[in-house]
Amino acid sequence: MSATSLAPIQSTSKPPAILSLIGDTPLVEITRIDTGPCQLFVKLENQNPTGSIKDRVALAMVEAAERDGKLGPGGTIVEATAGNTGLGLALIAGAKGYRIILVIPDKMSQEKIAHVRALGAEVRLTRSDVTRGHPEYYQDVAARLAEEIPGAFYVNQFGNPANPLAHERGTGPEIWEQMRHDVDAVVVGVGSGGTLTGLSRFFSRVRPRRGVEMILADPTGSILYEYVKTGKLVEAGSWAVEGIGEDFIPDIADMSYVTDAFEIDDAESFSTARELLRLEGILGGSSTGTLVAAALRYCRQQTKRKRVVTFVADDGNKYLSKMFNDFWMADQGFGRRPTQGDLSDLISHRYEAGEVITVGPGDTLLTAVKRMRAAGVSQVPVVDENGRAIGILDESDVLVKVHHDPDHFHHEVKTAMTDRLETLSPSAKIKDLLEVFDRGRVAIVMDGNKFLGLITRSDLLSYLRRQMP
Repeated sequence: MSATSLAPIQSTSKPPAILSLIGDTPLVEITRIDTGPCQLFVKLENQNPTGSIKDRVALAMVEAAERDGKLGPGGTIVEATAGNTGLGLALIAGAKGYRIILVIPDKMSQEKIAHVRALGAEVRLTRSDVTRGHPEYYQDVAARLAEEIPGAFYVNQFGNPANPLAHERGTGPEIWEQMRHDVDAVVVGVGSGGTLTGLSRFFSRVRPRRGVEMILADPTGSILYEYVKTGKLVEAGSWAVEGIGEDFIPDIADMSYVTDAFEIDDAESFSTARELLRLEGILGGSSTGTLVAAALRYCRQQTKRKRVVTFVADDGNKYLSKMFNDFWMADQGFGRRPTQGDLSDLISHRYEAGEVITVGPGDTLLTAVKRMRAAGVSQVPVVDENGRAIGILDESDVLVKVHHDPDHFHHEVKTAMTDRLETLSPSAKIKDLLEVFDRGRVAIVMDGNKFLGLITRSDLLSYLRRQMP
């Protein structure tokens, strides 16, 4: 029997031992990034089973629902989530035999969505550009589903008291012992508010006189920073960082504990997360960039030594297609690359930098298709041994060649490629580019005989978007 035909072996006698690894995460000091006069420590919540701090609250909320009779055998768990709570819930639902439906905003990374689906969750994607009260707002969609499905339990991490309790009883005591009862400040973000509220309650109890400062790290666009600073609720903007920042004050978020706040924009969050990996070897997610950036600002403002803690809230593997991807960063306007002031600035993948997926005229069509699939593109330039673009091959060219006989996949690229190329020099205008698109072609940019790269409609749209004020 082949390995692929083996049926999965299942046992319902007890949950998998992996659940016992939730919590008790390590804490390490930042040693290479400038922290001013302070010592900065990060708690590695990316070491939890699904790679985030949300495993703690997911387990706590499910177990509380079971104790309270809100979730019974064969029940359905429903939750609105930015991804990480959903991962924890999906792991636990699978371990305990529950059906789970997750409502996820469409800005979430594909890695997170693929992960929850692999764990067995049903995913409902909804809009991330609408606010509370809109019928497609993710929390409203989740609440509606829970009402419609018999035996469903709406977790509602934003209003569930088991959420902060998980941090009051678990995360807080862990930090206290790891820091040997010597903590001056903790930097947190607010998604649901559980971490802020739970830690604040714990530290106000164990250190009531001197106290532990609770510092808010908030993405630009979220309303929480302005609320802390002025007490006013302003209209929310948008931000790309995932998991923290809100357009309302969550029910369980006790903002009265916050002693100071820092507003961090997406660009600083992403660059800080990348620097954390490069200098400290710590692969954290986008919210980690926000937390560490705020912690560094706080630390560098101090005039005396303080011991500060923040979090690597989730694993950066979930963001490899986004903030750790140079092309995504450039496309979103976060990456800086030299500009020439001509059409070459529209090229997202530059040939001379080794960024263009190409094939040679003597490669097989099968090789070309594999490269296109791996790179997620539908066409590739054909480049000869001298670095000259001599053709272009797209999926339709391959289909024409192979649809009658799949053995033609072994034919050479030069037998199917288009050699009538639409080339433009870097000095050409956008008007010239549009004329190429009108003819249904992709523009090949050549500086003399030197191939620079391709410009697609998507490249032009990205360029124009970056020019917006």
